[in-house]
Amino acid sequence: MSVFVDEAQLNVKGGQGGAGCVAFRREGPEAMGGPNGGDGGKGGDIWLVADRNVASLLAFRDHPHRRAKDGVHGKGKDLHGRRGEDLIIAVPEGTVARDMYTGEVLADLVNHGDRWMASPGGRGGRGNAKFFNNRRREPTFAEQGEEATERWLKLELKLMADVALVGFPNAGKSTFISTVSAAKPKIANYPFTTLEPHLGVVRIDDTTEFIMADIPGLIEGASEGRGLGHQFLRHIERARVLCYLIDLVALDGISPDEQLRILQHEVGNYRPDLLERPFIIVGTKTDSIDADTLAAWPHPSMSAITMTNVRSIIGSLAQQVKYARQAEPTVEATIIMRPDTEHAWVEQMGENEYRIHGRNAERVVALNDVTTPVALNYIDEKFAKLGIPKLLSKAGVREGDVVWVAQFSFEFVPEV
Repeated sequence: MSVFVDEAQLNVKGGQGGAGCVAFRREGPEAMGGPNGGDGGKGGDIWLVADRNVASLLAFRDHPHRRAKDGVHGKGKDLHGRRGEDLIIAVPEGTVARDMYTGEVLADLVNHGDRWMASPGGRGGRGNAKFFNNRRREPTFAEQGEEATERWLKLELKLMADVALVGFPNAGKSTFISTVSAAKPKIANYPFTTLEPHLGVVRIDDTTEFIMADIPGLIEGASEGRGLGHQFLRHIERARVLCYLIDLVALDGISPDEQLRILQHEVGNYRPDLLERPFIIVGTKTDSIDADTLAAWPHPSMSAITMTNVRSIIGSLAQQVKYARQAEPTVEATIIMRPDTEHAWVEQMGENEYRIHGRNAERVVALNDVTTPVALNYIDEKFAKLGIPKLLSKAGVREGDVVWVAQFSFEFVPEV
């Protein structure tokens, strides 16, 4: 059974914020002193972090749901709730996170240590002590904890390798990588022996080594979904150097020149810029061809069975990798964040019905108890500061029209 998983779905939800507390001081004869309700703690965030020690997305195949810890509710005597613990999710280097429904790329975690906040925790609600002012001497309300946003992600892994072996099925890729590294792919004399990519570390000496990837065999039409190529072509994208392995025996009747033409066509059809990537062309299985066929081949050749010329090919690949690494800029671990839209905007849902979008406006409703008159007055004040009434009037909303904000609705009354 395969244990390499390069696609997975992930459901993430940050922790819910803790609720603020409504409390008043009771000191001696003073039964109703000033407000001293503490704030609720913020919910934990969920982070995806690229980790070189993680090899695949197997951990998400059977367990796709991840939840961060909730914040603790506030208490009286100005005691604030504890913040929820963040959840760190380790993913392989080269993981791409997409929105599962729109396909939008949200994060591309290429290097070890790259981080992306997949789901921010909800904000903790403020206790009633925070609402004390000259006009509001005895605030009898506090904010609720904010609910974190739940989202489904599609994770895709693009292998991080220095060299990608590209060739037809049975071109000798698995034999080659097994002889020059510790990788042990399945080897047999039939097409599509390799059903999953394999990585192997090729060590030249104490100072020189590189990672080689054995990509499942491509066939004509692979870039359009034929065979296994469409599924695994993306693993070529990260490779610094491409190594085209050409079967000189040509058991399937496809000549070496035709193999090379098809392979480069499929690679270029998948992503044209890959044809500009450094590459070498190597003929394989020289132990099974005659001298005339070998003499007619214009590129380097080898036999992974007898090890003829293998060391020379590895040396050439190491040199190409060295040049490619030197040409790359130094990249430090980065934090990738996509802030939610703060500015409010209005959408017409139907006749006489509208919805306000925007994190700030939605947060005002989410954090307050809309069942109490005092909290509703506070919501009105916050909306006025955000310019919501003017925004609604500008959008053509008329008196009596229904306006939605998250799960809350009200009849619009324009400012006088």
